[in-house]
Amino acid sequence: MPLDPRLAELRRQRIEANVTPLYEMSLAEARAADLADIRAGGGHVEPVHRVADRTFPGPDGELPVRIYRPGHDGPLATLVYFYGGGWTLGSIDTSDGVCRALANAAGCQVVTPGYRLAPEHPFPAAVDDCLAAARWVAAEADALGGDPARIAVGGDSAGGNLAAVVSQLSRDGGGPPLAAQLLVYPNTCYHADTESLRDNDDRWMFNRHSVDWYWRNYLSTPEHGRDPRVSPLLAEDLSGLPPALVITAEYDPLRDEGERYADRLRESGVPVELTRYDGMAHGFFTMSGVLEPARQAVAQAAEYLRKNLTDG
Repeated sequence: MPLDPRLAELRRQRIEANVTPLYEMSLAEARAADLADIRAGGGHVEPVHRVADRTFPGPDGELPVRIYRPGHDGPLATLVYFYGGGWTLGSIDTSDGVCRALANAAGCQVVTPGYRLAPEHPFPAAVDDCLAAARWVAAEADALGGDPARIAVGGDSAGGNLAAVVSQLSRDGGGPPLAAQLLVYPNTCYHADTESLRDNDDRWMFNRHSVDWYWRNYLSTPEHGRDPRVSPLLAEDLSGLPPALVITAEYDPLRDEGERYADRLRESGVPVELTRYDGMAHGFFTMSGVLEPARQAVAQAAEYLRKNLTDG
């Protein structure tokens, strides 16, 4: 279907303002612009019963973590949510709006860890940090008011990549048992040869050049792209992974590789729900302030988490 009318209007505004793509900015400029765009699209910031900023021990020192707790008694199920930004941009502030909405709607605790960014800290720094965060949430479950038997991971874009990777590593004994995974338009394969990657070349939207820029920042050598910790789609065995909700967008260079990952999970016996949001583009999940489909997607994710983590 055509690009959503509201997205088309935002694209038109970017053209008129001659906005520079993030991949043509300096790192500092891109990081600031990315956060500003997300805040502008996020709209109203939901109040949550309790929000706390702390630190947790990462492999190379303390890292920030934000904990969102809705007003429910007793040990809560926990979603460990990894923010997006191509392993290059982002912080715990990037996913603040989404995490507040998910905590309230799903009735679960949401924990957002910071992780080291590329190119200053290339692969595997982000993977190591995110795995350490999942381990910490499980080990500190009592202190955090969480239930160690009900932990999920999730994330959007590069955060979805990291969630998929942490799920695989946890299954293989590197992390805690996981009850579910939420993968929102995830990167799943380095230099994927897909129709969606070839077709999405629009300068005024997230495109294949954006994807290439992020990969070049993240990987110190192209050979790392064959590592399943970089490209979870290339893992030989996807059986035994936690149930997954995979959300994709029609106008997204990552669409096909996200859907291929969902197909492979299903073929491996993993319960999967896959939804493509037609008319939407990469990044829409964080734009609940301006896009009704974004609100629908967040509500879908919350219902999925409630079903897999809190019901019964």
